[in-house]
Amino acid sequence: MNGDEQLLRGRVYGCDHPDPDPDPDPGPLPHQTYAALIGGPLDGLLLDITGRRPEEVDGGAALVTELGQFPGGRSLYDPRPGEPRTPGPGVSCRFYYCGDTP
Repeated sequence: MNGDEQLLRGRVYGCDHPDPDPDPDPGPLPHQTYAALIGGPLDGLLLDITGRRPEEVDGGAALVTELGQFPGGRSLYDPRPGEPRTPGPGVSCRFYYCGDTP
């Protein structure tokens, strides 16, 4: 794992751009629900899935990234069928990398 990959671990996808808060925290919040991203260019990040319906979570995610095969494209992450989910806040499930798209 290189230094850039280590910086991403435990951070929340989409929280990389600081807001006006002088001390922005890109880490998870205790009352939110997350999917851990496994593999691919976003490995180690958490995706906020708070409020998503089960069928939305089952559909996985296509996440915009400059780090994938197609800069500015999307990296695709899906849950594995039958893998359990933990209800409530915290890391609820895992999404696995399955490719990139322009």
